[in-house]
Amino acid sequence: MSIRYGVIGTGAIGGFYGGKLAHSGCDVHFLFLSDFQHVQENGLRVDSVKGDFHLQQVACYSSVQEMPVCDVVLVGLKTINNHLLPELLRPIVHKDSLVILIQNGLGIEAELAHEMPDIHIAGGMAFICSNKTGPGHISHLDFGRIEMGLFTPGGTELLQQCCSDFEKAGVPVIIADNLGMARWKKLIWNIPFNGLTVVLNTTTDKIMKQNPTKDLAYEMMQEVIEAAHTCGFEIDRGIADQMITMTEGMTPYAPSMKLDFDNNRPMEIQSIYTNPVQTAQKAGYEMKKVAMLEQQLRFISER
Repeated sequence: MSIRYGVIGTGAIGGFYGGKLAHSGCDVHFLFLSDFQHVQENGLRVDSVKGDFHLQQVACYSSVQEMPVCDVVLVGLKTINNHLLPELLRPIVHKDSLVILIQNGLGIEAELAHEMPDIHIAGGMAFICSNKTGPGHISHLDFGRIEMGLFTPGGTELLQQCCSDFEKAGVPVIIADNLGMARWKKLIWNIPFNGLTVVLNTTTDKIMKQNPTKDLAYEMMQEVIEAAHTCGFEIDRGIADQMITMTEGMTPYAPSMKLDFDNNRPMEIQSIYTNPVQTAQKAGYEMKKVAMLEQQLRFISER
């Protein structure tokens, strides 16, 4: 089955994953805002540890009104812009379309389902070190696996086809049986390292080189795992040790929140910190260290 893809948010995530699909021959249509003219004239460039490529001809658009209706829409926007999704999605989806939110945080699928109850929705967790380094230019530094799971009952066939297309494009994929658990698992890494790199003005490798900061990151991981357990998701507690080992071997990295802060862009505090803290609190668990980090990030963002 051949399907048409749309990409909303062609930055570090949408540019990489949409670019990989297009490079492998899939029918992919990209929405660009500030980069539209550059990409129209110069194409999309991805410098990757798995092999560089340059899409000379890109199906790019500056408005969703100009885009064709798509079967699968990959959303790579930062969650702070999710209030725009109904307006962006309605012109490009049909009654059976699947929207995959390749975003960080918790509760984002439910928010979209509330606004657009008639579409199929899935979540996507990108385990990748990737940055947008210039107009139409993505730098892929490490990893790249994506995990996807359905939030709504429909869309199974499209999700399976999307996974098959990703595999053919060289992107490892896992289908999550439990999207909620997959979201909490991703937060185990995202919560400590996104926030700590901001408040400490550093990168992942430097956090790992100092025992006090490495221990703090580990303790926050344990809080996230405990919160997940309290919410009914039985995550193996050994995953924190695995992630610490993985981070020690990772290419030195500034996560997306650190890049947003450095470039004076709003940070995704609500979806990555506030939503999990409040969800755990309602279930009866206080994420004390994570809540403190959330408060520090809000203080920094409002200065």
